[in-house]
Amino acid sequence: MKLLISTAVAVVLLACVNSALSAVDSHEHTKVVCYWNSTSFLRAGPGKFNVDDLRPALSLCTHLIYGFAGINAANFEVIPLNPSLDTGAGYGFYRLVTQLKRQFPDLKVYLGIGGNADPYEDTHKYLLVTETSEARSKFINSVIRLLYDYEFDGVDLAWQFPEVRVKKQRGTFGSFWHGVKKVFGAGKFKDEKEDDHRNGFTNIVRDLKAQLRTKNKALSLTVLPHVNASTYYDARTIIPHLEAIHILAFDQSTPERNPKKADYPAPVYESYGREQSDNIDTQARYWLQNGTPGSKIVIGIPAFARTWKLTQDSEAAGVPPVTADGPGGEGPHTNIPGLLSYAEVCSRLTEHAVGRIRRVNDPSNKYGPYAYQQYNADTKADGIWVGFEDPDTAGKKANYVKSKGLGGVAIYDLSLDDFRGICNGDKFPIVKGAKFKLV
Repeated sequence: MKLLISTAVAVVLLACVNSALSAVDSHEHTKVVCYWNSTSFLRAGPGKFNVDDLRPALSLCTHLIYGFAGINAANFEVIPLNPSLDTGAGYGFYRLVTQLKRQFPDLKVYLGIGGNADPYEDTHKYLLVTETSEARSKFINSVIRLLYDYEFDGVDLAWQFPEVRVKKQRGTFGSFWHGVKKVFGAGKFKDEKEDDHRNGFTNIVRDLKAQLRTKNKALSLTVLPHVNASTYYDARTIIPHLEAIHILAFDQSTPERNPKKADYPAPVYESYGREQSDNIDTQARYWLQNGTPGSKIVIGIPAFARTWKLTQDSEAAGVPPVTADGPGGEGPHTNIPGLLSYAEVCSRLTEHAVGRIRRVNDPSNKYGPYAYQQYNADTKADGIWVGFEDPDTAGKKANYVKSKGLGGVAIYDLSLDDFRGICNGDKFPIVKGAKFKLV
């Protein structure tokens, strides 16, 4: 009898030890979170990105976030935003992507919800779903169903809270006295229920995690650019329920929000005359100061560039901020004004490229490089100003993450990296540039 009891105790202890070991995050400070927006499959030509194009990246990524699902405004349930691609009989990318775990067993695949992919005019539903327990329950139950139906390892809430309005240029003194709450901006509209929406979102995070925990599923949060973190996230309360917080601290300046001034889109540190929150360091410190373990903070790195049109009124030197006139011309792969993939940028940086742009490095490692082509007074052709990432700057941001003891990097997104190896034959150079500096 004593032997049987001793054996039973040993089995229980072994199970506890194994459970504790499985709970240890093997990528505590080396996460490489890779986003993929499935709508990149709809691009024409070399920019078209299929599920098979993911494979060369997945040996580098620790996590893959499939973007994006949305919310049904009628019943607050999570739905595929592109059902013909996501769940349709013709493609069924949800299932195809999660099946990649058979080839990459260490990879975790999460379903991203929101991500500014839901139409802007419908974003009120992201507030409404937080307001009642009935709406929250419908949302949570639908998440659980989707995760199990398609074998996702977890869910990432890239919640579409209202964007902050465009910020005015201020000097350092003015920025300092702008106030703690204003660090992350004020809403584009006056949300009369800010407290309710913050508390309701906290309830979603807590209750969703309670269900996911019993099913061995994970929960993470993506903080979208221009969302007021100090207003909409009760950091100290939600942190214990999250595996990671992905801070997309880029797009601090864009041609849509700042059409008349071209400026650094993803600086690491504060620069003179800019808002003090418009950089990675300030946003990371905000979460750290609110009790977030460094290992849970993951810093976003864009694989794309932001571009502005230069005119005869633009400064010839190209030093930002530069007078501009809206978004730069669209690229041949992405076909989006004001945005270029890294492959489109590097193709124009070569010596004999058509429409070559001149690169200017950042020896301070604070703001990032830029490139430009001046307005041509003879031909009246518009110029272009480009703020971009490359493998070197991605590596420097990874060095920042490592030096601060943070959790890793998040690449946004794989379809905008050089996934075909157009630049020098090396596929996913931005992912690699960050990955190899973390380890």
